[in-house]
Amino acid sequence: MSQSTTILFGGAAGDGVKEAGINCARLLQSVGYQVFVSFEYPSLIRGGHNYCRLTFGKEKIWNDHTRVDVLVAFNEETVVVHKKELNKGALVISEKELPMTAWAKEIEAKPILRTAVALGALCTYFGIPLEKLNKIFTEIFKHAADKNITLAGRGFDNFKKINKEKLVIGRPTKGEFLSDGNESLSEGLVKAGLQMYIAYPMTPASSILHYLARVAPEKKIKVVQAENELAVANMALGAAWAGAGAVTGTSGGGFALMQESFSLAGIAELPFVVVLSQRPGPATGVPTGTAQADMNMARASGHGEFPRVVIAPGDAAESYLLGGEAINLAWQFQIPVIVLLDKHLSESVTTAVWPVEKLKIRAGKILSSVAGDYGRYQFTPSGVSPMVFPGTKNAVVKVNSYEHDEHGFTSEDPRIIVKMIDKRAKKMKLITKDIARIQPIKIYGNKTAKNVVLFWGSTKGTILEALKEIKKPIKLVQVLCVEPLPVATLASALKGAKKIIAVENNSTGQLADLVGEKCGIKNIKKVLRYDGKPFAVEELVKVLNKI
Repeated sequence: MSQSTTILFGGAAGDGVKEAGINCARLLQSVGYQVFVSFEYPSLIRGGHNYCRLTFGKEKIWNDHTRVDVLVAFNEETVVVHKKELNKGALVISEKELPMTAWAKEIEAKPILRTAVALGALCTYFGIPLEKLNKIFTEIFKHAADKNITLAGRGFDNFKKINKEKLVIGRPTKGEFLSDGNESLSEGLVKAGLQMYIAYPMTPASSILHYLARVAPEKKIKVVQAENELAVANMALGAAWAGAGAVTGTSGGGFALMQESFSLAGIAELPFVVVLSQRPGPATGVPTGTAQADMNMARASGHGEFPRVVIAPGDAAESYLLGGEAINLAWQFQIPVIVLLDKHLSESVTTAVWPVEKLKIRAGKILSSVAGDYGRYQFTPSGVSPMVFPGTKNAVVKVNSYEHDEHGFTSEDPRIIVKMIDKRAKKMKLITKDIARIQPIKIYGNKTAKNVVLFWGSTKGTILEALKEIKKPIKLVQVLCVEPLPVATLASALKGAKKIIAVENNSTGQLADLVGEKCGIKNIKKVLRYDGKPFAVEELVKVLNKI
């Protein structure tokens, strides 16, 4: 086989396109292959054009490829739309090759089950034993798998085309599994002590709510769907005040509604974790598209001045780790923390390994009892006050949205105002040191190269996949923490660069501007895409080979 192979599944919403792609990924992973699957769909329940692109190979696959080797079309539109993406000699599986719909009707199966025919045909084409696919159907559908197995057998027995380069059938790598960014982040939250997840559904963060609701009994967590994002934010703050590790998740429009509560978290010094999965804006924007346009909003959220942390994972493993670390940071320093994802990272499925051993719970300065006078906002050298929860013996726990003294009582005394603002600001020195623990800057590629690609978030996968085909020496610098920006570490990583190119899914180059401002670097070239789609691997190969 070549280094990687790409399969595209396409059809209308409701045709089972996503499930076909995920089941194919399960099949390939079960025989020892690395996979990456992305999904594109309109904001429709039925109709429209949906497709998923799956790239697989023996080595790590960081992102799917645009050029298609196998096209599985559940309607004619798919062939028309993606014809130009086909590689020479590409295989097409459609109703012309296999009467998928007719075979489903014959056995009185729902039309959506015809996807099993295509998967059976792919087993024939790639030389995968049908038993591997049947096992997957049995694991998923249990006693209701019979019709899937029957239809897969039809596809397997009747498809005559066989790939000259059959797959090398092996076993999945121990410890690896399939996961998307949202699921990975959810598991990281649980590992770090999540007790309550509160959200209002908003794409592309919705699947965090769905996943945690499904596993809530097993994980012993509470999951609440509130009436809107205003309620979500304030419920989370109330939960934190009472001592519960609560997290919220939303997208740009929902987070816009949380701004006053975000400031409340700042002045009340309450731990507040927001997962912000980006999509194109402004306003409703493109609900099912991807973007990296909310970094500036996240960094400047809320009114007034107070410390916060904004972190941006770039893959499933980082989503797991930084999701958990967001809880740690929020509780260690009693601050709001934002985890920036985007649709491409949130929803794309990949072969993953979670860094479970790296993630430890760090609870912060929490007291189980107090003796004598207790001040919730007691002045300390670090700026972090000891925290207790309502019900603690001898403690009156008073938090306040007004400026206040050490005991939480409202104050307009100029001296206290200055002292409290300085108290909260002190935390930033400690936060900046602690951020080093999560490796806020990562370097890939040729570490001595003079040409540097700067990036953050989900562009990581596309860039690392493109790197496989780039002929020139290039240094890749990933930023995982954008607030506080680790200026000294980043400046060191960029030192000596002749050319710096920032790759971002927004229209202005928000990271490029931030780095230019904070590090004093001029002439950062921007490679931007902002049409609601992620960068294509082939697109970046062309751009980066011209450096």
